[in-house]
Parts: sequence; C-alpha cells; structure tokens
Amino acid sequence: MRKITNELIENFKIYLIEEEKSKNTIEKYIRDITFFMMWLGTQEITKILVLEYKKKLCRKYAPASVNAAISSLNSFFAFMEWNDIHIKSLKIQRPIFSSMDKELTKTEYERLLKAAKEKKDLRLYHLMQTICSTGIRISELSYITTESIKSGQTVINSKGKTRVILLPRELCKILKRYVRENRIKNGSVFVSKNGNPLDRSHIWKMLKNLCDAAGVSREKVFPHNFRHLFARTYYELQKDIVRLADLLGHSSINTTRIYTVETGNIHRQQIQRLGLLRC
Repeated sequence: MRKITNELIENFKIYLIEEEKSKNTIEKYIRDITFFMMWLGTQEITKILVLEYKKKLCRKYAPASVNAAISSLNSFFAFMEWNDIHIKSLKIQRPIFSSMDKELTKTEYERLLKAAKEKKDLRLYHLMQTICSTGIRISELSYITTESIKSGQTVINSKGKTRVILLPRELCKILKRYVRENRIKNGSVFVSKNGNPLDRSHIWKMLKNLCDAAGVSREKVFPHNFRHLFARTYYELQKDIVRLADLLGHSSINTTRIYTVETGNIHRQQIQRLGLLRC
C-alpha cells in the first residue's frame, strides 16, 4: 500500500539535504508534501486522488503556486519511485505585460526610503537600498557582512552555485558608517537585537509596517519586489539580458525575462512612436 508517513518524509528530507538543495527549497518541499499527507488522511495514494488534490489546489491558489506544489509532489514521487502517479503542471502563458498594481515603481521605492528615514529606522532604510542596488535575494542578505563591505564584493554560495556580487562604492560607504554607528564589528550587517541575521518573516513584517506611512500599497511591498525593481532598472539602462541573468544568479534567461516585463502603458507609448498613423 502506498501511504505517506512522517518517516518517509524525513527520509526524503535527508535525500534533499544530500542533493545540496537550498534550505528554503527543502522547507517548501516538506511543507507541500506534509499538506498533501494531511489531506489524504488514511487513504492510499492513487493517481485519481492526486488529480483530485490538484483540482483542489487550482480552486484555492494561483497557477504558479499550484505548479510549485505539483513540483514538490512529483519530486517526492520520483524519490519513492512511484513514477506512475506523476501529474502534469498547469500550462501558463508567459505574461506580455506586467501589472501596475503589483510592480513597485522607483517613485514608490523612494517614498518607502523617506518613510523609513523619518521613522529613524536606519536598519530598514539601508536594507532596502542594499537589495535594490545589488539585486540580491532576501535569502542571501546574510552574505552582506562587515568583511564584504570592506572588500566591495561578496561571494554567494546558493543552490550549488557560486557567484560574486559587486557592491556599489556608495553602498559600501553608507554601510560602513552604519556598522560603525551600531558597533557591528563582524559578520552580517543586518541583524536582530540578539545579533542574529534577520530572517525573511521579520523583514516582511518590517516592510508591511512601513506601507501606510509611505502611502504605498501593501500588495507591492515585499522583499522580492525590490529585486524586481533592480532588474527592471538595470535592463532599461543596459538592455543586456545575458549580463542581468548573471547578476541575478539565473541559470536560464527565460527566468530573467519575467523580471524585465514592462507595463502595457510603456508598450503603448512605444507603438505610438512608430509614426504609422495619419489623422
């Protein structure tokens, strides 16, 4: 009988660790499989039940989230060699335009900086600038250390890959002053009161609490959107998607293209400048 148990999930977790998957990836896979196990209850796993669970996910979540959960399940099924119950991901058409309701603009970013400064929250003020000026992932923020701001670069080891991030000279100057004033002698620059690197949930909460004062929609303010703003701004200036993929740590340019999607208004302006209409 095919049933998921806590023991099997633990074995799968060990396998993922040995495969050198990132901490966040492992947590996501285990969480998705645990939810599926809870939904199954005492039932034996069949292809019909897996498809039924897929329909449940589709009713509740966005297509991208459904596909992420399916990927977790299929990875577990492959580990168990239950290849006959693999299910297909949803086909999602790549968006042509980005939504103004979701993308953080440079003006809104500047309002967030101003609000943080007025609240005298210099930690958050510098944190936002660090992500936005380097394109670093929030999970990689702990690599911004006192040592890295002295050398002007940081080496990130993530998902089995190593990449070097060059830190802008002005950012290093700003952060050197910040660590000096806060007596941070070594290790991560952005730490909690206990001296531990800030985690994702803490940063998320800090940003959400800033929205009202900045007059920016809460839907737009989350760590990854600062990375998006870095990517869009870089691409607008350089038009070099290959180099941008390297900077962001993407293995595929197709992933990078998601970050460079422009709004419909920009496309409309470009079309209007073609000069092919006469009144």
